[in-house]
Amino acid sequence: MIVAASTSCIPNLALQEIFDRLADQEYTSVEIVIDENSCVKPEELSQQFDQVVHICRTSRRIAPVAFYFGLEPTHPMESAYPKFLEYFSAACRLAKVTKVVVITVRAAVPGTPFNDEVRRLQDLVRIGLNEGVVVSLATEIGRLTELPDTVGSLCKCVKGLGVTLDPSHYIYNQPKIRDYDGILDYVCHVRLRETTKESFQVQVGRGVLEFGRFVNGQLSKAGYNRALCVDLAQLPDVDSITELRKMRLLLESLL
Repeated sequence: MIVAASTSCIPNLALQEIFDRLADQEYTSVEIVIDENSCVKPEELSQQFDQVVHICRTSRRIAPVAFYFGLEPTHPMESAYPKFLEYFSAACRLAKVTKVVVITVRAAVPGTPFNDEVRRLQDLVRIGLNEGVVVSLATEIGRLTELPDTVGSLCKCVKGLGVTLDPSHYIYNQPKIRDYDGILDYVCHVRLRETTKESFQVQVGRGVLEFGRFVNGQLSKAGYNRALCVDLAQLPDVDSITELRKMRLLLESLL
């Protein structure tokens, strides 16, 4: 396993500047977020494709290991669906040329017919396979993936679909931590922060997730050997750079 950080940890900067900031904190691997609020926006990707590739290839201090395609899902019967697929296809091409294997997508919201979501995910997996990229579905509160059993059902119905496990979504605002052991075999990317039942993110050292058991027990037992990606929002009155460094040291101490 390797420790990485998401570009979302350092908002409002250009991609190269984010790379430099993360490298200054001794990160060597990065997850690049592609969404409307990130430094790489879906609608601009085709226009800046070569520039983004150049930055990824020439940055000697840090290397991309995953992409997070955070655009809100649309479905086959919606008029915006062709544009969604166009943007997603560009992201997959970017992953291919930068030699990144995993691209994460978001699930539909509850109430979306299960079969519609299966069809959409099958389309995405097909596009990913054409570019040699694994499509991975993010576990997330307020989405179909908020229940691990539903995640497992989607993976069984959509051959080749992986899971991006974010255990915070199974801790925060839950009566007890949800059991996600049944989906560990599908996990191909992991996003992490410190979390409690009351707060989605707290300072490093104040959360309830047992990182040692999670990394060296659950993930290792499932054969997971990819990135542990730090995904920290900026908290009021908290030095976010210090938190980034502390999370890296915590995770590296487990490897």
